Amino acid sequence: MRKIINSTFVTIDAAIESPHLWPSIKSGGDEAYNMHYALLQQCDAVLMGRRTYESFAAVWPTRSGDSYSDRINAMQKYVVSSTITTPEWNNTSVISGHVVDAITRLKQQPGKDIVQYGLGDVSFLLMAHGLMDEIRLWVHPLILGQSGPTQPPFRNCPPSRLHLTNSQTLANGIAILRYDVESPS
Repeated sequence: MRKIINSTFVTIDAAIESPHLWPSIKSGGDEAYNMHYALLQQCDAVLMGRRTYESFAAVWPTRSGDSYSDRINAMQKYVVSSTITTPEWNNTSVISGHVVDAITRLKQQPGKDIVQYGLGDVSFLLMAHGLMDEIRLWVHPLILGQSGPTQPPFRNCPPSRLHLTNSQTLANGIAILRYDVESPS
């Protein structure tokens, strides 16, 4: 069975919004790029919620000529949304009803793993139904303070037990924490 692997950027004060504006994003270097690309190579589909899809679809289709951009643009993409009906990013399918059943079927199909970007309602739904297999938190050495989150992004997450399987620190101070997600009992 395919695994669903969430990969999310987060600050020390739990911000997940607008990571493209964080100064540590620009200093990730080849090591971070290679890790992101290795994850894409391990997967053959991308799963996103509407907000992540809208931010990715505004940027990635305009990029090409590097291995990461070319790979993500060519991959099958799934967006969970009740409002998007005709996605413009190529190879995108909309999951709008019976989300748990649809994603369960995706996991059961033959193929490589599925990467899920963004951390929100879709992630929490997957966790609540035992469909999330791994979470990779890219913890950026940054506190946004007053311009950070007013509500913790994990507030709507079901109680979940995570098991640390690997940790790595990049030269710029980003810590990558890999967790297996225990299925709810």
